[in-house]
Amino acid sequence: MIRQIIKIDEKKCNGCGLCAGACHEGAIAIVDGKAKLLRDDYCDGLGNCLPACPTGAITFEKREAAAYDEEAVKARQSHAAGGHPHPSDHGSGGCPGSKARALDRREGASEAPSANAASELRQWPVQIKLVPVNAPYFENAHLLVAADCAAYACGAFHSKFMKNKITVIGCPKLDSVDYTGKLTEIIARNNIKSVTVVRMEVPCCGGIEHAVVTALKNSGKFLPWQVYTLTTDGSILEE
Repeated sequence: MIRQIIKIDEKKCNGCGLCAGACHEGAIAIVDGKAKLLRDDYCDGLGNCLPACPTGAITFEKREAAAYDEEAVKARQSHAAGGHPHPSDHGSGGCPGSKARALDRREGASEAPSANAASELRQWPVQIKLVPVNAPYFENAHLLVAADCAAYACGAFHSKFMKNKITVIGCPKLDSVDYTGKLTEIIARNNIKSVTVVRMEVPCCGGIEHAVVTALKNSGKFLPWQVYTLTTDGSILEE
């Protein structure tokens, strides 16, 4: 049958996973860092995932597709609730950022930090959603935009990344908002000296990097900027 169904542009997709979270039917999963429609009959064609996408990678199209199968969706959801991937999901495994793993930390392998180690945080609040765009601490600031998880993954986060910077943090997957507008205003309205991004290696963290890059472009300013990508064990994968 010819019906309305979603279409995902992989070139625009940054793997943030927001669409997968917004899809009540579980029709979308992150596969190899990109959003994928698992099966046509899982998609009801209503498009709850469209407004969740920060890059505009999801649109509607009308094409030959299997009819929406509510029973198949319920069966998949019931199977997933038991902690088992459905056979029709082809081993997608969902978002890599949600995959449980243990990290090997040997006792005594690293020197214990001093109980008196000074924090490098220079302002409050720190959440991107909460900071005022015209806060006085943004003037002449070196801005650090970091993923929530980064400070927990990297033991030297304060000294390596936060020192002498104004720090704002967020999680594009859990916050379910596009930070681009807020960051654009911060950069455009203040005399920001430089921008540093610290993100995790997981695909869903790409949303925070994308928001900063777009904000820099939209602000009309040419600022020095750098992106650091951390592995889940805290190593710097890319800078």
